[in-house]
Amino acid sequence: MFTSFDLQPPLLKAIEALSFKTPTPVQVQAIPEALQHKDLMVCAQTGSGKSAAFLLPMLNQLITKDAPNSKTRALVLVPTRELARQLLKQTEALAKFSKIQVASITGGQEFKFQAALFRKNPEIIIATPGRLLEHMGKNENLLEDVEVLVLDEADRMLDMGFSEDVLKIAAQCTQAERQTMLFSATLKQKGMYEVIQTVLNDPLNIMVDSFKGEHENIAQEVMLADDDKHKQRLLTWLLANKTFRQAIVFVNTKVKAESLYHFLEYHNINAGVLQGDMTQDERNHVMVRMQQGGFDVLVATDVAARGLDVKKIDLVVNVDMPRSGDDYVHRIGRTGRAGEQGLAVSFVDHTEWNLKCAIERYLRISMTPKKAKGLEGKYKGPKNMKSNGKPVGKKPVKKKDAKKTTAKKSTKKVANGKKPGAKKPASQKPATPRFGDGSAPFKPKSSS
Repeated sequence: MFTSFDLQPPLLKAIEALSFKTPTPVQVQAIPEALQHKDLMVCAQTGSGKSAAFLLPMLNQLITKDAPNSKTRALVLVPTRELARQLLKQTEALAKFSKIQVASITGGQEFKFQAALFRKNPEIIIATPGRLLEHMGKNENLLEDVEVLVLDEADRMLDMGFSEDVLKIAAQCTQAERQTMLFSATLKQKGMYEVIQTVLNDPLNIMVDSFKGEHENIAQEVMLADDDKHKQRLLTWLLANKTFRQAIVFVNTKVKAESLYHFLEYHNINAGVLQGDMTQDERNHVMVRMQQGGFDVLVATDVAARGLDVKKIDLVVNVDMPRSGDDYVHRIGRTGRAGEQGLAVSFVDHTEWNLKCAIERYLRISMTPKKAKGLEGKYKGPKNMKSNGKPVGKKPVKKKDAKKTTAKKSTKKVANGKKPGAKKPASQKPATPRFGDGSAPFKPKSSS
């Protein structure tokens, strides 16, 4: 129970209003340590309740220690606008019965409006690195009073090239007793070690997942496809034959997202689209409609893989395989959230087979092969190759042992008592040479 944590009454009241009953494993492990003002490095899968694991201790500290004349006291860095928006909503809900003020600073908003927000000195700022650096360029002492720094979805920020920006921002949070917490679904991203060594002070390492790809409540399946047209037919079959409340369909490019969205609309499927060329207002509109149940299916690029928290999503489809195992984890993490059951289906053509195998090896998972009755394609996977120790496609024909090793020949005898290799009688017709598969060799016709 949340009452077992040493939290201030306004937070317990907010938790009750939100109907939070039992803390998740990451909250059980992280909240008590964070309340002790320790630096944390936490690895837990998406949908596991990471946000509340750092928001509750952060809010508790701000409520306990009053500092009316200070500037912003807590900063949360996130990789995308969508995650910032989602986190702002959750923070405001948890701070509802306190006087804590929260603001979001991201791209896509008017700079002057955001500068005015800073002048109001909100206790908590949720920001994307790029836009925050722009404001820091105008005001060098903007973050001098930050007591708590949180790097949320740290691996994604590094993957998007924000490593240097994160280090610059952290260097401006100059409070001597600053607490820093890093939360991520994976901790092996390039540049992660430098950030940990530079930004965190003797952090406590909390690993909630036994390994990176474990999603016990998400069934992970794979369907082989011939090409993009075949994938479209598989998608319509899947949406017609699977039971789901809402689904999110991932592709790798903005052009393909728009194309697939119009394809689904043409087939009378209630769909929406979310991709990087859309304005912030358009993105917000789509996300609100998705959360309100306005769409059955959302077609999206990876811009939606982080920060989209919709409880009714119980089907994720990778029409295009993600480019890395970490992206795969975050995509399928849109379903099976908060302990609910989910299904993730990936379509794989001949150009994506090696990528699928690499993701399986990296995450130590095995996707279950599935077929759409009546829509089986020509592609059956690479011939005579294995994935996770299982034959792919048709089983290879067993070759006959055409020859024995020289060592075996010298020790074994044939049935008539003579050693192998002994000279055959002249009257005995030599056997026709055969290939390894038992077929006779090709003989050219006589020119005569």
